[in-house]
Amino acid sequence: MRILFLGDVVGRSGRDAVVTHLPGLRERLGAELVVVNGENASHGFGLSPDMARAFLAAGADVITLGNHAWDRREIIPYLEEQPRVIRALNFPPGTPGRGAVEVAVGDGRRALVMQVMGRLFMDPLDDPFRTVQSELAKHRLGVTIQAAILDIHAEATSEKQAMAHSFDGMLSLVVGTHTHVPTADHRILPGGTAFQTDAGMCGDYDSVIGMQKGGAALRFWRKMPGERLAPAEGEATLCGLFVETEDSTGLARRVSALRMGGGLEAALPA
Repeated sequence: MRILFLGDVVGRSGRDAVVTHLPGLRERLGAELVVVNGENASHGFGLSPDMARAFLAAGADVITLGNHAWDRREIIPYLEEQPRVIRALNFPPGTPGRGAVEVAVGDGRRALVMQVMGRLFMDPLDDPFRTVQSELAKHRLGVTIQAAILDIHAEATSEKQAMAHSFDGMLSLVVGTHTHVPTADHRILPGGTAFQTDAGMCGDYDSVIGMQKGGAALRFWRKMPGERLAPAEGEATLCGLFVETEDSTGLARRVSALRMGGGLEAALPA
């Protein structure tokens, strides 16, 4: 299975780039499953239903959220009606929406997409490790599902790496989101799971993690509340990961970084 994952979409610049380029990118790569993290799409904070619909129409199969999941209140009822937009699986029971979805990928094949949030330097949710273990117990990689993808939305690189090593051989892909900077460690782990500590963002990199430089920098100089941060609006770079898996095992046989447009060095899978 050919899987394309795009990191956090930030603001209008990132939204427009994804909607414009995703259809052609999906065709060029022959991607059979596309997952997009959309939690910063709405002015840098949250995701609106209209934006979610635009991503799905452009070719996203699943949209993941994160710590800004609830910043746009109108997304809450939408999560109940659209199973392909998921929030973190380790929110407490009773939280609106769902944290995992199984999608059809043609020829009868199926893929599981999950998201959890880390706990280091973030809101203390339920244990993400045991949450993933519990969800995976419902499926058999290579048998009932042909691929399994985990988006771990976390601050700490150590927590993301610990998650990947804990489930190496049980997931097709573990990919980190949230910190908006693409790491150079994409690889296949010894057990066959593809991994990258952070996929980076789809947004303007002439910024402070997607936000306009001036206001963001002043917060470090003054340590005082200021104006609400606003997304940078220059040319966006699409950042993410492309993975090919074996259907018989669900494990990765190839992983490549994706960086397209904007100010970063380009990296396009062959």
